[in-house]
Amino acid sequence: MDFMTDQDVQKFKEDGYVVLDGLLTSQECDELRQRMAEIVDEMDVPENCRTTFSTYHEEQIKTQGNADYFITSGDKIRFFFEKGVFDDKGDFIVPKQRSLNKVGHALHAYEALYKKVTHSPKVQGIAKKLGLVNPVILQSMYIFKQPGIGGEVTPHQDATFLYTEPLGRVMGLWIALEDATVNNGCLWFIPGSQNCGISRRMVRTPKGTFQTDFIGRERTYDEDKFVAVPVKKGGVILIHGEVVHRSAENTSEDSRHVYTFHIMEALDTRWSPDNWLQPTEELPFPPLYTK
Repeated sequence: MDFMTDQDVQKFKEDGYVVLDGLLTSQECDELRQRMAEIVDEMDVPENCRTTFSTYHEEQIKTQGNADYFITSGDKIRFFFEKGVFDDKGDFIVPKQRSLNKVGHALHAYEALYKKVTHSPKVQGIAKKLGLVNPVILQSMYIFKQPGIGGEVTPHQDATFLYTEPLGRVMGLWIALEDATVNNGCLWFIPGSQNCGISRRMVRTPKGTFQTDFIGRERTYDEDKFVAVPVKKGGVILIHGEVVHRSAENTSEDSRHVYTFHIMEALDTRWSPDNWLQPTEELPFPPLYTK
């Protein structure tokens, strides 16, 4: 029996997202979390690269936008921090493990446990069930949503950052490594919003400038249209590249760790050379399907 049912496919096509329980076992989730704890323990981030991650329009341009550290992270494993975790000298004022917003963007390529999950038979089966012929992996991230300080992620569409021609070729897989609840900052979606196109794009700018900028502005969305989508530990949300989603701050005492990655149907698709993320000689976008 397929991990993803025909009903799941229908819901994904209608709503732009679907939750599939049980992608990972509890033990597999714990192993990914333990490996990330080791990576964080070993991290050595130069002071000038201590970049905070934000989804607010102006802050995005100011912080990650003018940081080489961000724009060259597509084929590396790098560290992005919550606001307010450093003092004026760039030293930590909270424990290292509690300081991070996310780690990205090439865990799928360089970390064996994450690579195994990304290429797992269940994930390949999902892509095949959706009819993907030549899916490739664009990027991967570990998101912490720290207790008490895990920042808000404002309403957005992934295609703003991962633009293709035609649209509709990118999908996110968002795996809960702990229960994601309304209290600790689960995702909220506007069902069916994947059919409205995009209004904003994040693009590279000419060399020697800020390096990324935005074309257009995010639309204003009706708060009442958002639906909370909690996920149990080990479950995955499939996220259409144009569906509008957000998450609130995590004001609870519980973290909300997630492993997430994006895939693209490469057949008859043009990856925009203006996207911040570009394949490199060291790491071309790897095929999802293993021989």
